[in-house]
Amino acid sequence: MTKPSPAREIALDVLIEVLEHGAQSHVVLRQALEKYQYLDKKDRSLITRIVEGTIEYRLTIDVVLGHCSSVPVEKMKPFIRTLLRMSVYQILWMDRIPDRAVCYEAVSLAGKRRFAGLKGFVNGVLRRISGQKESFTFADLETKYSMPGWLIRQWEEQYDDETVEGMLQAFLCEAPTSVRCNRRLVEEAAIRESLEGQCESVTVSPLTSSVLLIRGYDYLERLEAFEKGWIQVQDAASCLVGEIAAPKPGDLVLDLCGAPGGKALHLADQMGQDGLVVVRDLTEQKLRLVEENAERAGYTNVRTQLWDARIYDPAWERRADLVIADLPCSGLGVIGKKPEIKYQVTPERITQLAALQREILTAASRYVKPGGKLIYSTCTISRMENEDQREWFLAQFPFEPVPLEDLSSSLQAEKTAQEGYLQILPGRYPCDGFFIAAFRRSMTE
Repeated sequence: MTKPSPAREIALDVLIEVLEHGAQSHVVLRQALEKYQYLDKKDRSLITRIVEGTIEYRLTIDVVLGHCSSVPVEKMKPFIRTLLRMSVYQILWMDRIPDRAVCYEAVSLAGKRRFAGLKGFVNGVLRRISGQKESFTFADLETKYSMPGWLIRQWEEQYDDETVEGMLQAFLCEAPTSVRCNRRLVEEAAIRESLEGQCESVTVSPLTSSVLLIRGYDYLERLEAFEKGWIQVQDAASCLVGEIAAPKPGDLVLDLCGAPGGKALHLADQMGQDGLVVVRDLTEQKLRLVEENAERAGYTNVRTQLWDARIYDPAWERRADLVIADLPCSGLGVIGKKPEIKYQVTPERITQLAALQREILTAASRYVKPGGKLIYSTCTISRMENEDQREWFLAQFPFEPVPLEDLSSSLQAEKTAQEGYLQILPGRYPCDGFFIAAFRRSMTE
């Protein structure tokens, strides 16, 4: 008898960390792939597919398990629950893997991990699902797209049905890696040529020409463009923060919650070596990421400071030409990259985050010099954290909205752009869900 696939066993361990212990999928998966980088590309791709797919479809998978198992999902042993979930994903959504192979691997793993007494249960449930899979229909949006109903209803209150379903579809689609070109270092043509030599496809983002979308590479860190600091992993929507901010050479910029530094480095790139970007965050570990990224790209006009953004710092009173407030949020716009978010967020948590955002914005408003700008952004799709915060800020502080200009034609056509803000939606655009609002401080206040 052959041994269980190492790829499936690694995927199982990653899923246990995420689904049972609340770890962040992108972090644990990256650590696993780095640890087992000696595996060939096919095995590493299988690990990624099983982990991401199981988390994405967890809600739907649990509905199927509830229909075919005599033991409720919530009463299963955590190991068995995770083993069954990843096996169901393979049976229902990975056509190239024979169902019998999935059942065999699952039973083998149960025995290897000292659950021999439950091998029959595992085998029985999976064979039942395999035999009935053609009869499963997922008509409602909640099970069709594995999205909690309360989130769907929240979006349906804001957007039409076509837009909502487009978002749900986009969250489940495999997206390319989005990288921003550090144009100060080398011409974009040279960056693209280098990437085309190591990637299967390289295309320019329709949102901004400074972002390239790449697919079909082995390790990001082994790409020449990454090693030389020519590119920075950054979603196109996130990149728009820097383009809307449009810093000038010589500006003093304060980035309040800046790790891992994508936006700060973009600002530094736009300013050349003239001016200063000060990046703050809560932990030394996060700030080290900023420093590492700045060093790799050769930026000398980026500094880091350990600071809690909620606490007002009188040393910065009306000093900054530009303040970047990309604040903690529910992260609903990045569900496509971090699918566990949709199961972890709650209405109560969104309310708490909105209160935190206002606390930080209150301090941030005092750092902007007269005539200076503040850019507020989040990676979420939540009126309470986005449009409501913008209206509150304008009512509370001596700022006015700044019309958003010099954007791509599609973004410029958004009716809110002239009002100084954008709610970018996945499905409508090939990027994360993102909110950006620009404000300018009154010259007389």
